Amino acid sequence: MPEPVYQADVVVVGAGVAGLAAAHRLTSAGVSTAVLEAAHCVGGRMSTEKVDGFRLDRIGQLLSTSYPELGLTPGLDTLVLRPFAPGVLVHSEGRHHRASPPPAGGGAGGARGALNAVRALASAPLTSATPRAGLGAAGARAALSRATGSRTAVPRPAAPLGSAVDQARLAAALARIAATPVERLLARPESPARHALTDRGLPSRTVDGFLRPLLAALLCDPELTTSSRCADLALHAFARGRLCLPEGGAEVLPELLARALPPGTVHTGVRVTSVSTTSVTTADHGEIRCRSVLLATDAHAAAELLPGLRVPGFHPVTVVHHTTDEPPSTGASLLLDADRDGPVSHTAVVSLVDPSRAPAGRALISSTVLGTPPDDVDGAVRAHLARLHGTSTTRWETLAVHHTARAVPAMRPPHDLRRTVRLLAGLYVCGDHRDTSTVQGALHSGTRAAKAVLADLGAGPLHAAEPMPRAA
Repeated sequence: MPEPVYQADVVVVGAGVAGLAAAHRLTSAGVSTAVLEAAHCVGGRMSTEKVDGFRLDRIGQLLSTSYPELGLTPGLDTLVLRPFAPGVLVHSEGRHHRASPPPAGGGAGGARGALNAVRALASAPLTSATPRAGLGAAGARAALSRATGSRTAVPRPAAPLGSAVDQARLAAALARIAATPVERLLARPESPARHALTDRGLPSRTVDGFLRPLLAALLCDPELTTSSRCADLALHAFARGRLCLPEGGAEVLPELLARALPPGTVHTGVRVTSVSTTSVTTADHGEIRCRSVLLATDAHAAAELLPGLRVPGFHPVTVVHHTTDEPPSTGASLLLDADRDGPVSHTAVVSLVDPSRAPAGRALISSTVLGTPPDDVDGAVRAHLARLHGTSTTRWETLAVHHTARAVPAMRPPHDLRRTVRLLAGLYVCGDHRDTSTVQGALHSGTRAAKAVLADLGAGPLHAAEPMPRAA
């Protein structure tokens, strides 16, 4: 019997970062691949709006320089990451407090580094200006006195993030989690993150003043219902790297992946209506024959094409973009709200992090609201930002308000961080809903799916692809 003619060995449905990462692995192995995207551009939720010279991310998920897949995924070798100032700024009780992770190392070395930090602060003059993580020189001396057994009586400070000893314990805990292998983190007992935080031996003031607002921003989950294992992975990435943004906007990452694929691989404006193990049917381009199909859409679209796939819950995200000619004094820092007295979870002057996102002479302030936004979202956000940044916002101009109801898949326990990507031979699925709901998770799921496809198809080129059908 003559072998049937195929348009491609593998059809990838969806041109988000998961599907594009998988396509790179497949084409690099000599497998002809066609990526079909219903929209007229690639990227899915990683999109950026252009307004009067500004680049405005719709969701604005935070990246980390420690994400392994950013360095391992073919096509991202020219990606430029713009890091925030080290650590984060925490707004608590009307003040800003710098909180920075210790150098990665962990274990006893991390504990020694934390104690050395306390010693360094203890030797600082009493006139030291800005306290670090809410820790003044007098507080450091008090901590050192207690840690070394000195009998010198020093008043205990009311540090918003805990005492000096509390912060040394936090630094040691972050150092340990930075040094813990990922597989060991995934083997830990699982519970909601908000419950697990209270079991780490850290004081409630440190948890509420730093860990809760940090994890809410990293996970887009204000109530911390996320699996504790996912929370541990987020802290692992935070402690090992720097929070960052892709230069030019979120859309740059999928665009780089798409441009690095062989010409003719990505086809936009092609809506798939049904799939099987050997073909996909489209709305306007007829049937496309193949050897395998990889669904790389969001969870809802995947379940529409394959009824029975589990659809997770989602965390809604609203991003409000403002501009002014007088940037706040918070600099290139990610600013977290520990008091939770307004709608904003975190905010930043992103034009100081990535100058390409705003025209010269203008500052771009992007602020994130997690959960259901208030009715007058811009008014409520402006009032909150005035307190957070410590400046008037009445002259700020609103550029855009982006609300995404299904922004980030929820990862509530029990959560399988390595959900199967192989449904059966010839049919696969990937995306952040199969891994962790981060860019790292999306890229990693694409890698896992491509490996599963290659294992079933065998290595090496299979045949020359036929031309794709034209729109009817």
